[in-house]
Amino acid sequence: MKIFIAALITETNTFSPLPTGAASFYAADTYRRRDASLDDTAAETICQKTWRRLAERDGHEIVESVTAIAQPAGTTIRPLYEELRDTILDDLRKAGPVDIVLLLMHGAMVADGYDDCEGDTAEKVRAIVGPDVPVGMELDLHCHLTDRMIDNCSVIIAFKEYPHTDMEPRAAELYDLCLKARRGEIRPVMALHDCRMINMWRTPVEPMRGFVQRMRALEGRDGILSVTFGHGFPWGDVEDVGARMLVVADGDRDKARHVAEELSREVWDMRHATGTRHDTVDEALDHALKARNGPVVLADVADNAGGGAPGDSTFILRRIIDRRIGNVVSGCYWDPQAVALCEEAGEGASFDLRIGGKCGKASGDPVDLRITVKRLLPEVLQSGLSEDWAPLGRGVWVQAADDVDLVLVTLRSQTFAPDAYSAFGIDVSRKAIVVVKSTQHFYAGFAPIASEIRYVTTPGAIPPDYAAIAYTKRRLPFWPRVENPFT
Repeated sequence: MKIFIAALITETNTFSPLPTGAASFYAADTYRRRDASLDDTAAETICQKTWRRLAERDGHEIVESVTAIAQPAGTTIRPLYEELRDTILDDLRKAGPVDIVLLLMHGAMVADGYDDCEGDTAEKVRAIVGPDVPVGMELDLHCHLTDRMIDNCSVIIAFKEYPHTDMEPRAAELYDLCLKARRGEIRPVMALHDCRMINMWRTPVEPMRGFVQRMRALEGRDGILSVTFGHGFPWGDVEDVGARMLVVADGDRDKARHVAEELSREVWDMRHATGTRHDTVDEALDHALKARNGPVVLADVADNAGGGAPGDSTFILRRIIDRRIGNVVSGCYWDPQAVALCEEAGEGASFDLRIGGKCGKASGDPVDLRITVKRLLPEVLQSGLSEDWAPLGRGVWVQAADDVDLVLVTLRSQTFAPDAYSAFGIDVSRKAIVVVKSTQHFYAGFAPIASEIRYVTTPGAIPPDYAAIAYTKRRLPFWPRVENPFT
């Protein structure tokens, strides 16, 4: 068989002040043409590598198109999206008749004039390959699942875990189901149910831990092929924003619909138990100062670059400095200008440096500090998702008065793991407080060393007040904006 694969990925925060343009997609470490699954240096290609490995094991041919990945930010420029999409479509036409199409996308990509880039791409792929070729799509669980996607894909599978530690097994499942569909061994049909909820669900802790296990237990039994809980991406102003349950069944759409509705009710029933408490900045700092053991990890959830935030907000830093709190490490701040000034000064230099607060109101005001440059690195890598690496560009460790350590970088990224700090020689285990700019992906790396984890809200670009997000396109009511959206 001939299997066509491609990847076009970004998560769009339509409220973000940062546009998504060509520089984001065509960066050297995030764009590949025809060889991403063969290139060990290519970023975030574990799914394509899995598809190639399985296809070669089974004696199938792989035809690979584009791998284009942009850090989450604002709306993608329209001509750029059309160019990337059309490159994939042109490669598909040139590949001639194919037996299977496998697409890796995010599920929450928005471009000017395209609120559903994944659905648009799938529709055009379907028009080329016809009705009988299985089209599979793997998505991030923070996706906007739409009818257009369902109508034009044969199988859709999203990650089940947040942090996303299961990208590879989900890729293997998609490959397996599409292969069986092509051979006529199964006839996948999909049903989608709107949970009418907008929230963030953290899968490592109960009751979500048990719910993920229940989803897995249903798969492969009684005709249920796959179960996906699409958490949704709250900061996308599109009609289909919000949580949805997707079930793939073997030929029985009514069964798929029934299971989707049943699981949606279970998520609804535990809506209060799955909520996350968010401290104010001072509440979090007060709590950390009272802790007997460290480090206490504070998650700056509203400045998560993985959700489209700039990554340079100073709200927590300002209070740390004003309160003269020491033995703290915080990062990673996206501040190329500050990094360049530190590089100019050199290691060991002490001078006045303006840090952060450069991208508008959601970034806060810049903080002026007398700092010492402790270490400069020409390239910083941190552990990313599913054993991948996440580049941070050039980086600097600076230290301010009261033993406040800050990591500044030139590439915008959330903080995934302690090695974002230890790369500079910072021992986070000895710190009283560690502040990470992330919503949840930090959890896998930091939970083993944290005495406690606290989630902190600030006026950043992705504040977790879901009832107050200024949607203009969502038509149906949702919780928590209304207590019962089903009446």
